[in-house]
Amino acid sequence: MYLRLITILYLSSFSLFAQSDLPTDFLSKEFHKERRQKLREKLPPNSVAVFFANPVRNRANDVDFIYHQDPNFLYLTGYKEPHAVLLIFKDNQTSANGKSYDEIIFVQPRNAMREMWTGRRLGDEGTRNLLGLEQSFDNTEFKKYNVDFSKFDQVLFYDFFNDVRDDPSDPSDLYSLIEDFKVKVNYESKNNINVSLEQRKNNLNLTVLDGYMKALRGIKTEEELALIRKAVQISCQGQIEVMKALKPGMSEREIQGVHEFVFKKYQAEDVGYPSIVGAGHNGCILHYIENYQPEVSSKELILMDLGAEYRGYTADVTRTIPISGKFTPDQKAIYDIVLKAQEAAMKKVKPGVSFAELNQVTKDVVNKGLKDLGIIKSVDEDHLYYPHGCCHHIGLDVHDKGFRDAIQENMTFTIEPGIYIPENSNCDPRWWGIAVRIEDDFRSTKNGYEHLSDLAPRTTEDIEATMKLPSPLDNFILPDLKNKK
Repeated sequence: MYLRLITILYLSSFSLFAQSDLPTDFLSKEFHKERRQKLREKLPPNSVAVFFANPVRNRANDVDFIYHQDPNFLYLTGYKEPHAVLLIFKDNQTSANGKSYDEIIFVQPRNAMREMWTGRRLGDEGTRNLLGLEQSFDNTEFKKYNVDFSKFDQVLFYDFFNDVRDDPSDPSDLYSLIEDFKVKVNYESKNNINVSLEQRKNNLNLTVLDGYMKALRGIKTEEELALIRKAVQISCQGQIEVMKALKPGMSEREIQGVHEFVFKKYQAEDVGYPSIVGAGHNGCILHYIENYQPEVSSKELILMDLGAEYRGYTADVTRTIPISGKFTPDQKAIYDIVLKAQEAAMKKVKPGVSFAELNQVTKDVVNKGLKDLGIIKSVDEDHLYYPHGCCHHIGLDVHDKGFRDAIQENMTFTIEPGIYIPENSNCDPRWWGIAVRIEDDFRSTKNGYEHLSDLAPRTTEDIEATMKLPSPLDNFILPDLKNKK
């Protein structure tokens, strides 16, 4: 009786107070509904698209990583919890009670004891009321959900990876939902070499759904653009504050911490990807995320590639600055080549231009610059001083879904040329250890672009001037920690 009373009180308190202390600028339920309709319009005749929430990832022992929803699932529903499945039908279906519907979602049920430990849940009622998904049910109902998937010409979904844990205490967790779905659709893994192609040739389509999602997510709505601009502005302000606060002797991790403190100060939920803070030769590691160097030297550059995630949308901004506050002539020479390459690509941005074309423009400028400095012998020489492409979409993913063959209006993407000269490279040692990447975020317009990240200084002159400004952290000095015996 006591437990039952606690349950009633807890669930009631959630209904009354749970939403009052949350931010109000999440994507609206109308946005998600419209996105589902746009997908429905793309689906082939007599088909159903099936989406699963992201799995819970274990960090160690009984501690999990902070949960992050599958971007497609978030985009279509706004639902941020695990252990859920969404079905979107091309055509109206009829339920057992005669009600017509064209989408249905199964979510984790309310559970007072679990919510006391791991946080509030929407449940089926909350999902209906707050997210506008009228056909919302507890995930315990999915196994009993009576739909004949064989009647559809196509059942569209992303194939599964063997990375979902089974929670024996929860018979309707994501693992169970997937297993129940496999039974319902007569699924056989494409990796099962004992299953012939003819046996797998049924109505299951594991390939086309991604193309539909790329077409949708690649073009941003005004509601999305507002969140992306906020994420980018926060990330730019982080770069500015670090430029003001940076001093020789700081650690890479301390510098990372300043960036991420600024993100949190502006209410960003997370980073969009592991933060990259590489001093000196560490900057030559493209995805250097250890950030372990205990002291940065005044002789080095530091490459800082960080992006705030705000309401699910991530920025991706990189600046490379001199730890001393002033670029050396050699550092400036490399930096200015990268900046020139970026600006050459920016001039080419307009609808119809491909990412490959922008990339080639940056490579041409970089190769000419490296040849002029004597680092390479010919503009046609193969080298690894610029080993990556210059552009990718940003949005719900840092490398967001979208087509790369032709820019369209309201795409959001990066332009990020770089030069990296590791120790022992085949060039004059004066260049060794110099790594420069300049990465900015853009929105394509009808005739050109909107420079989303222009708040963060880009030229050597502007960076040096910003680094002379006082920082609110100048007097933030912590005492030394002494080991006590």
